[in-house]
Amino acid sequence: MDASPTPKSKPNETRVSLHPLGSEHPLVLALQALDNLPAVVVALSGGADSTALLVACAQRWPMQVRAVHIHHGLQAAADQFAIHCEALCARWQVPLVVQHVDAHPDSGDSPEEAARTARYAGIAKVLVQHWGGNLRHVVLAQHADDQAETVLLALSRGAGLPGLAAMPAERLMGEIHLHRPWLDLPGSLVRTWLQSQGEHWCEDPTNQDTRYTRNRIRAELLPVWEKLFPSFRQTLARTASHAAQAQTLLTEMASQDLRLVGQPPRLQDLQQLSAPRQANLLRHWLKGLGVQVSQAQLLALQQQIQACTTRGHRIHIKVGRGFVHRVADRIDWYNA
Repeated sequence: MDASPTPKSKPNETRVSLHPLGSEHPLVLALQALDNLPAVVVALSGGADSTALLVACAQRWPMQVRAVHIHHGLQAAADQFAIHCEALCARWQVPLVVQHVDAHPDSGDSPEEAARTARYAGIAKVLVQHWGGNLRHVVLAQHADDQAETVLLALSRGAGLPGLAAMPAERLMGEIHLHRPWLDLPGSLVRTWLQSQGEHWCEDPTNQDTRYTRNRIRAELLPVWEKLFPSFRQTLARTASHAAQAQTLLTEMASQDLRLVGQPPRLQDLQQLSAPRQANLLRHWLKGLGVQVSQAQLLALQQQIQACTTRGHRIHIKVGRGFVHRVADRIDWYNA
């Protein structure tokens, strides 16, 4: 479908489901875990998955659903996405806020990461400024295919455990609770059900652009992978789960080590740790400062730490967008 669908109902007409979600339908069973929440906010892009989520939530919890659409302004079809979301929410009587954001990446930054950061910041802003600031539960429409793509993308980039852990079913982001109830369900199931409802959606033109690695994985790799390993979604989901558990343990260990070496970390205490344990602690410490450290930067920093055996040895190395330097018997990070 193109980016400007024609609704089957008038914008202000209440939609009556053609085929209501049965109590045994997988989409409904997955939503049951959220039944005890006071109200939910659907992150509505206008694509098939989020459109299906909006309809399913509106059916299950009438008058208890809100929606937010993030207008990135990065493509010509952006306005049509917003129009679709407004018409959809009007039919289902779901209050909607359209939030404009600046998602243009800085020099050297990933466009996908910049758009994701702007999207979450926009959602957080809406929750603070609208609906009395009392809503804290946001529902996202990612499914098993998205999870598989994320794991494979992480593998292709040589990501560590945080990347392989992919997307959690639940996550606390500041004061916002993110929920992904359909993470175990295939995308085909979501679209088949949405079509049964007679609903339209917007197809993102960039989804067909195989210059983006994720799109190429979806278009070229996943069909072959499914022929070889029909259960690849469940298998990759288990991989993500194992990685998430392992990362949790590493984070707990890093927290304990950081309490022992102090903040900022003492050089002598850092030098007593094994190289992997030291790297784990340094990543954790820098992450707490909002610093993303590359593997090359981390290795260079560790070499400097181990070489620092005299009072006069100086450490000054670029890490993230700032520098780690020596201050007396400790190391610290700063951004001039």
